[in-house]
Amino acid sequence: MAKYSEKASEKVEEAMHEKKAGKLKTGTGKKVTSKKQAIAIGLSEARKEGAKVPKNK
Repeated sequence: MAKYSEKASEKVEEAMHEKKAGKLKTGTGKKVTSKKQAIAIGLSEARKEGAKVPKNK
């Protein structure tokens, strides 16, 4: 399994909470419905902030 930084883990956790609350949106403004999508958004945000996250495949 890939090792993520603590900052990346926090971002993913935030995204999951937002998804559960129904507040997480995709880039086009639609509601996020899948767990995988929420994780991807969290990792993407962490990457933008410079956290240690493996590259996209």
